[in-house]
Amino acid sequence: MDQRGLNEVTDLQPTGVIVVTGGSRGIGAATCRLAHATGYQVVFSYNSNADAAATVVADCDGAAIAVQADVRHEADAANLFDAAEEAFGPATVLVNNAGILHEQVRFDEMSVDRWREVFDVNVIGSFICAREAVRRMSTRHGGAGGVIVNVSSAASYLGSPGEYIDYAATKAAIDTMTLGLGKEVATEGIRVNAVRPGVIYTDIHASGGEPGRVDRVAGGVPMKRGGQAEEVADAILWLASDASSYITATTLNVSGGR
Repeated sequence: MDQRGLNEVTDLQPTGVIVVTGGSRGIGAATCRLAHATGYQVVFSYNSNADAAATVVADCDGAAIAVQADVRHEADAANLFDAAEEAFGPATVLVNNAGILHEQVRFDEMSVDRWREVFDVNVIGSFICAREAVRRMSTRHGGAGGVIVNVSSAASYLGSPGEYIDYAATKAAIDTMTLGLGKEVATEGIRVNAVRPGVIYTDIHASGGEPGRVDRVAGGVPMKRGGQAEEVADAILWLASDASSYITATTLNVSGGR
């Protein structure tokens, strides 16, 4: 666990304690940076790229904690929340962002192992972290309430044919979890919402085998451009804030109208 910056003093008044999974790159990193600028105490997980995590910590003026964690494992998820509480106090916001996809292939060429891995990270990992947050935030369990923001994808309703139907299916599961959990804990001080990013300029497209995918499909977006990770982070932080205090069990498209 990276403990740098715990004793740093900033001019910002703490907004709360935000836990971001997969915070070392893309939308997760943009969320960490914006959360820090907004006044949150930031704790984020990363899987293996310690250098990328250190860069995000530095971008947060050293006043953030990076915790190596595999969200598929219950012990790692618990450790992430424990680290946040030990450093700053109980988490007030969880951003379930960690996710993976594999190379673009047809459905009939996909293996069972591929489906299991994508579901393990994207769905089971998000479930484990959300459950950990509920157990700590819910007034039913003695908590003070909080917010969960899940990162879904426009793939959940577009289906990603010929590319990664498995990834799309995981994001549809996230949409359903958001709806059900948001209703279940609505009287327990927890709001649960999700964002569905469209085609966003992040390096996840390289994982799918097409780094330039955003430029290829941008013409099909009504706004005729790809989105930036910071635009998604803006939506996430709005859903985390009191400005959306009467919104729960809802998914917000951040997709340029696509």
